[in-house]
Amino acid sequence: MRLENERFCVEIAELGAELTRVYDKKAELDILWEGDPAFWKRHSPVLFPNVGKTYKNTVLINGTHYPTSQHGFARDNMFRCISSAKDSSSFLFASTEETKEVYPFDFELVITYTLMEDRIQVQWEVKNPSDETIYFTIGGHPAFRFAQAGEKKSDYLLWFPGMEKAEYILIDLPRAAADPTRTYELSLEQGYAPVSEEMFENDALIFDGGQIREVWLCRKDRTPYVGLKCPGFPSFGIWSVKDAPFVCLEPWMGRCDDVGFASELSEKPGVNKVEPGGKFRQSYEILVRK
Repeated sequence: MRLENERFCVEIAELGAELTRVYDKKAELDILWEGDPAFWKRHSPVLFPNVGKTYKNTVLINGTHYPTSQHGFARDNMFRCISSAKDSSSFLFASTEETKEVYPFDFELVITYTLMEDRIQVQWEVKNPSDETIYFTIGGHPAFRFAQAGEKKSDYLLWFPGMEKAEYILIDLPRAAADPTRTYELSLEQGYAPVSEEMFENDALIFDGGQIREVWLCRKDRTPYVGLKCPGFPSFGIWSVKDAPFVCLEPWMGRCDDVGFASELSEKPGVNKVEPGGKFRQSYEILVRK
């Protein structure tokens, strides 16, 4: 599926309803990672019904343990385009007997992409057609490629507008879960922090507490390149792969499990819930320089 307006040319795959290309006509640049499997084969997957990993790769729902996979199954399933215009498209993925083997809820997940003057809106809608409350986390994972060939992480800065400090936690790698007992401060100078390979040595930086409302990837001279706006999101991840020429800016409604979490999904901190017949809706925006 291709969308286009005066500023952008965008491509979306039906597999995972994944954004696979964002071309900025004004800058004459592809800003979304091209999915080179030498580093990371994806572009901008939607994470549902779980963000990250669950503790010991299992989830407890109504007394039954179900196996889980990192970032859920939506990204590896086919969506169906249910509406399309030149600058907006919506895609649907609904529960099946197969999904209920690992996630026993009925759901309808609708993802809508809308092109605007200097931004792209990504909206998620989760509908509950059943007679029981459903629980889930959902997140974005867009990867933004560096503007020029040969550029490195050290050629870029992260800019957090209006922020004087930022605190994050890390993944306990041996146990593959977040450790909220140890917090770290990201040193900011007028809201800026240098990007480096060392930044991602312990996987993603996880910012909780709704700290991140807007963040930009900037050139070293502080010229904004690409950003993400996500007010109302409780958690946010920043991630990359060693020597990879991209950085992921990830808005999350809920996140991976903490070390030791073994309770019901309904008791998970930050979990979203939708009552019978209800719907959940949230959106974020990919920003470019005006």
